[in-house]
Amino acid sequence: MRAETNAKTVRIDIRTTAGVKRALQEAAAAKNKTVTQFMLDVALVEAARVIAERRLFSFNDEQWEAFMKALDAPTKPRPRLEALFREPSAE
Repeated sequence: MRAETNAKTVRIDIRTTAGVKRALQEAAAAKNKTVTQFMLDVALVEAARVIAERRLFSFNDEQWEAFMKALDAPTKPRPRLEALFREPSAE
């Protein structure tokens, strides 16, 4: 994920405790960043990780075989779902 390059026009406000603010200030100073830069950098890295977790998954060989077997298995009859599809749609 990349940060937008256009002018900053949107503000994010958060409330926290004095202790959390001090910790963020200390961490930002250790990285030679402002608190805003530090928080955005950390938040964007975490956002990218969370989004990737929802898009990508990996299996070992045994899990992959089980996954493929499940995909290849014939479907089970679902009478209630079939009845639902036979009903007229709401328009």
